[in-house]
Amino acid sequence: MNIIKANQKYEAWLGERIPLLADDLEHKHELMREAPFPFLRATFYRWAQTWPQVSPKTAAAPEVLGVGDLHVENFGTWRDLEGRLVWGINDFDEACWLPYTCDLVRLATSAHFAIAGDHLKMITPAKASKAILDGYRAALKAGGRVFVLAEHHPVLRHMATERLKQPELYWEKMQANKTLTGKIPSSANKAMRRMLPDPKLKYRVVHRIAGLGSLGRLRFVALADWHGGSVAREAKELTTSAWFWAHPTRRKAKICYQEILDRTLRCPDPFAKLCGRWMLRRLAPDCSRIELSSLPATHDAVKLLFAMGWETANVHLGSVKASVLTRDLAKRPPGWLHKVAQQMFESTSRDWQVWRKHK
Repeated sequence: MNIIKANQKYEAWLGERIPLLADDLEHKHELMREAPFPFLRATFYRWAQTWPQVSPKTAAAPEVLGVGDLHVENFGTWRDLEGRLVWGINDFDEACWLPYTCDLVRLATSAHFAIAGDHLKMITPAKASKAILDGYRAALKAGGRVFVLAEHHPVLRHMATERLKQPELYWEKMQANKTLTGKIPSSANKAMRRMLPDPKLKYRVVHRIAGLGSLGRLRFVALADWHGGSVAREAKELTTSAWFWAHPTRRKAKICYQEILDRTLRCPDPFAKLCGRWMLRRLAPDCSRIELSSLPATHDAVKLLFAMGWETANVHLGSVKASVLTRDLAKRPPGWLHKVAQQMFESTSRDWQVWRKHK
């Protein structure tokens, strides 16, 4: 099955579970044509198909409650109950039980694409894979540790806060979204209202176009003014991971977003909560994903990827003992992650070439 047929079948499967927005899907398809990296971000369903075929030995690994759709732009910041800035993985739409190697290989592959697109500077693909795996191993040995960007992690803090220098640009973009005039699902409306600082606060609801993997799904944002500043709460519709589309005979399909949040080693985001089929969260300049284009020109790619590998282990340690993963890693040959990431880089690039020529 080629990428065109796979996309048709996946979207038909998805459309049987949740309503899809045709205009947003078409926009997603156009973004997928622009470059290989956004194509990778938008096609976890294809990854779930091809990765076990490209490298069956890598896919034969202990299972964890993993991210699934992991990549170098699936990291961001949020504020904990103390108001501290926390850094880590910020999207678990495709979370499910899968081989732990899936997250590592996909993260490394995305780094390869980011390097090829000149978004990660002064690092080779081989060194990128090594930095990710070094961070992962170090976290397993230490038992994990969260990234609170206060008195620790000054280099990472500098990279994460560069985009916070002009918060007005974030709110200008958010406020530019048109107010929805059609009917909004009452469950989404009620959930957003409960998450606002005052349930009696007047707000308008907009349709937000964001992300790539989830583009095409219902996504609402409640915007309000509270004590002289803007506040926003998002409700995004979820369904089961695309992994179950590619592997329908595996575990019973369910939405694992809340479970992975509860089990992962992290400082919780008090505004991130699953309400029925809606994922609720606070949106703000300091509570969003970090795009590579927002990094300072002098960013340290090795330290950033090391931290990403470490944070991946923080997630995996929520569902399996470190010793299980350490033993499996010890059996794998030197350079295995870089080799498989390169194979997936090539496989995904071939798919992208087919996709961009198709109309």
